Amino acid sequence: MNHEDVDNSRRQFLTTALTVVGAVGTGYLAVPFLSQMQPSAKAMAAGAPVEVNISKIEPGQLIRVAWRGKPVWVLSRTPEVLAILEKDTAKLADPNSHESKQPDYITDPLRSIKPEIFIAVGLCTHLGCSPTFRPEIAPNDLGADWNGGFFCPCHGSGFDLAGRVYRSVPAPTNLEIPPYRYITDTLIIIGEENAEENA
Repeated sequence: MNHEDVDNSRRQFLTTALTVVGAVGTGYLAVPFLSQMQPSAKAMAAGAPVEVNISKIEPGQLIRVAWRGKPVWVLSRTPEVLAILEKDTAKLADPNSHESKQPDYITDPLRSIKPEIFIAVGLCTHLGCSPTFRPEIAPNDLGADWNGGFFCPCHGSGFDLAGRVYRSVPAPTNLEIPPYRYITDTLIIIGEENAEENA
C-alpha cells in the first residue's frame, strides 16, 4: 500500500468528519436564534393578534377562531338580521351596551365596526360556558319570541345576534367584544385596536 493512498484516505475521512461535526454545530447554534424569532410564551399567553380572512364567509355564516385561549365568533349578518336587531330591543337588558366590555370605538347598538360583520368572544358572561349559535326564528325549544341569537345551554342565558343579553337571565352583561381592526375589506386582525378610531 502506498503512503500517499493512506494519507489521502485519512484526509478524506477527516474532511468528511469535520464537515458533519460543523453542520451539527451550526444547527445547535442556529436553534437559539431561530427560537428568538417565535413569540415568547408571555406574548402567546397575552394573546398575540389573530388574522381572520372573511372573503369566503357566506351571509348568515358563523366562523370560529381562537384568541387568548378563548373562542371568538365572526358572524356575517344578513340585512334581515340587521333589521330585526334595530327594532327588537324591548327584551334586552342593556340594548346600548352601557355595562358591557367592548372597545371605545364600538358605539353603535349593533356593536360592530361594519354592521354586517359581528365579532364577539364566544363565552357567556355568567359563568363562561360557550353559547350555541341559534340563528333560526321561533324554534320550538326557545319559543315564539326568539328572533335568532346565542343560547347558553348551561344556565339558559340568551343573547341576540349583536351579543346583547336578554332580560331576566343569569348573564349580567352583553357578550364581550374583543379589540379588532380591518386591515383590508376582507382581512380582520383580532387583538389589535382600531388605530384610525383611536387617533
